[in-house]
Amino acid sequence: MSHILGIDIGGTNTVFGLIDPNGKVHGKNKIPTQGSEPAENLIQRIFYEVHAVLNHQPDISLTGIGVGAPNGNHFTGFIQDPPNINWGSVDFVSLMEGKFDVKVLLTNDANAAALGEKSYGAAKSMDDFIMITLGTGLGSGMFSQGKLLYGHDGFAGELGHLSIDPNGRKCTCGQIGCLEAYVSAKGIKETLKELKTKYPDDEFLQSLVENTLDGKQLDMAYDEGEKAVHEIYEFTGEKLGYGLAQTAGLFSPEAFIFYGGYSYAEERLFNPARKAMDEHLSPSQKGKIKLFRSKLSDGDAGILGAASLFSVK
Repeated sequence: MSHILGIDIGGTNTVFGLIDPNGKVHGKNKIPTQGSEPAENLIQRIFYEVHAVLNHQPDISLTGIGVGAPNGNHFTGFIQDPPNINWGSVDFVSLMEGKFDVKVLLTNDANAAALGEKSYGAAKSMDDFIMITLGTGLGSGMFSQGKLLYGHDGFAGELGHLSIDPNGRKCTCGQIGCLEAYVSAKGIKETLKELKTKYPDDEFLQSLVENTLDGKQLDMAYDEGEKAVHEIYEFTGEKLGYGLAQTAGLFSPEAFIFYGGYSYAEERLFNPARKAMDEHLSPSQKGKIKLFRSKLSDGDAGILGAASLFSVK
């Protein structure tokens, strides 16, 4: 049976699996990206792992490879200066095709997640929705009238770099006040630093370490009633909601769907975001746009979406 290899490249780990025609994932695996090494290093390790599976399952044939990667350009096949990966600009599609000898298609990692949600998740019946990935940064993939938006150069839909405060924080992209500077793992760590200065006597707050902070830790503290953590989510949600409102005014989506580590906060984050969004929406849109977490299994949206590049018209 023919399968498509779906690959989701992240700054820390790369997830991949063989996808059959029914959307079932086989041989799913996760390996360190090792982004300080050349791209060929990752490709070689994926090749080894995938062919170990194929050698033990001769009924599976590899007919194509879909790749989702940070700053992956669907039009050129290049991954261009990906954050947290020291590759510079690399012709990833050509390298992959040379190694595997099958057709390779590439897109941005957040676009891949959106494709996965459209093909196999909660957005099957939606023509207009926006997928937001909440990880180290904030990525997004946008569907409008049933089509994924790429723009003229392949980089449309970068919601994370929408400026929500021209006098705000400096983003790692060099701009000022980007949504990602507030709503992402990096942004939340910065908020924590600011609150530590604001509340020097809060023992729990002072015990949190920015470099090891994760969403599960905050969610547990929120549920235990830690006021400072409630303030973190209120502040983050307000910033998110304002950004969503600006985006909704342009694209009028049916839903914003969230994926990635901090999306597990769910209503802890979505409640203040929904309130702030509705405050800044036009009357015709208030109360009509849904916010919820992806329905796909953890780690599957990216690889399913990358594989579904072969079914996109």
